[in-house]
Amino acid sequence: MTQFSRRAFLTSCAAVACTGLTPARPVLAQTISAPLVLRAARRTIEVGGRAASVMGLVDDKGRLGLTLDPGQRFHVELGNDLDVETIVHWHGQIPPNAQDGVSNTNPMLAPTARRAFDFAPRAGTFWMHSHVPAQEIDLLAAPLIIRSQADLRADRQEVVMFLHDFSFKPGEEVLAEITSGMAMPHGEVQEGSHVTEPFPRRIIGHHSADPLPLPEPALMQHGGRGDRMAMDLNDYEFDAYLVNDRTLDDPEIIHVERGGKILLRVINAASMTAFWIDLGGHAATLVAVDGDPVEPVAGSRFGMAQGQRLDIELTMPADGSALPVLALREGAPQRTGLILAPAGAEVRRVAGLSDAPHPAYSGDTAQELALRALHPLAQRTADRTHMVMLGGDMMPYRWTINGQLWGNHTPVAALAGERVELMFHNMSSMAHPMHLHGHVIQVVDVNGQRIAGALRDTIHVPPMGMVTVAFDAGEAAPWMLHCHHMAHMATGMMTELDVRAG
Repeated sequence: MTQFSRRAFLTSCAAVACTGLTPARPVLAQTISAPLVLRAARRTIEVGGRAASVMGLVDDKGRLGLTLDPGQRFHVELGNDLDVETIVHWHGQIPPNAQDGVSNTNPMLAPTARRAFDFAPRAGTFWMHSHVPAQEIDLLAAPLIIRSQADLRADRQEVVMFLHDFSFKPGEEVLAEITSGMAMPHGEVQEGSHVTEPFPRRIIGHHSADPLPLPEPALMQHGGRGDRMAMDLNDYEFDAYLVNDRTLDDPEIIHVERGGKILLRVINAASMTAFWIDLGGHAATLVAVDGDPVEPVAGSRFGMAQGQRLDIELTMPADGSALPVLALREGAPQRTGLILAPAGAEVRRVAGLSDAPHPAYSGDTAQELALRALHPLAQRTADRTHMVMLGGDMMPYRWTINGQLWGNHTPVAALAGERVELMFHNMSSMAHPMHLHGHVIQVVDVNGQRIAGALRDTIHVPPMGMVTVAFDAGEAAPWMLHCHHMAHMATGMMTELDVRAG
């Protein structure tokens, strides 16, 4: 195993990232105008000893993802090497609306076509992915790391954990199974954070004569206080759960320094799965979420919904032992991960199944309540507020915003420059990771508890829960607002924030 000195590494590599997936790039002078090359392409990975054809976003050398240096523009030529049309969204970035990568305002990219993008990116941990749900299920996604001057000064090694749920079936077939009801019995019903027996999922929802009761906000807290509320988890049993394209049968082993400092950039690119990031009791600190810094939060297990990111700082054990970093599927025993290993460390095999199902993350609010933005929005009274009702059912399988499906939706209105508050009120038995394009949102209320919470772009709204976010309306244009659970989005849980000139 190779051992990396953090200082020597930063010096010899011109202070670029050392990650499991994301390639290092030299510092580019601002006068160089040649765009970076990014291609949507087919690639082959191995899962459980079987070859699998998947999609991906690769650079000119076939490496997954992009890393940009401080001050470097997002100057990219995107090419479509697939045999189907696609469109790519720069998740968490705020480009001009015409470059956002969504089909309501941008044309699809035909096979063999090329398209240029050029904007000033936000620093932090981000990602990019197809805005076609079936293609995201097919792994058409990659890390997008924008490094800051603080990253260059930090004496630490950076490691990317790129999470995905994987099926050998094409994404279109996965969606067809879920929406037809064939996949529903694979999930589990949970009450609070406690797993019950497997249960046919189609009996959970609002189609019955007796609607699900709305619990008091206090019942949504983590740690069993939500036991009176049933939660629906895990719409589909995927074949595997991946970190950096690999399972725990053959995990990526990252060579690190004994006692060295590590920054984990964790990206939940899973199409339908929430995870706990678990360090086995090893002390760590959560320092950023969704690309924006937060006041440090100590712990060894952190939850994340689909589309979200976590930046976690840790120091490797002084005794030189290896450290598994695991992603635990909520409400089920499956897990995946990678291994941080100094030179000479014993690397033990970690099973892909835990002894018991992991707790639910979907009903958890403790972590969100604990987060505080390091650089919050300026204090300001809201000029406009909206209640955004989240609903849906397992039978028939469809999910709505304000009782409407995409295509028959009423956009959420705002004027450019207004301070807007959106109260997401989840009236369904499933959690919804709600993603707003083109804006940074701040969590300001969780189940009636007012906070100056984290800055985000994707907010986890628990079943029967309420979360309010604030933001300053940006460019006058229609911006997508949708659930980042791909089956929910594909069946209609999507609308627009319609920003008009003030």
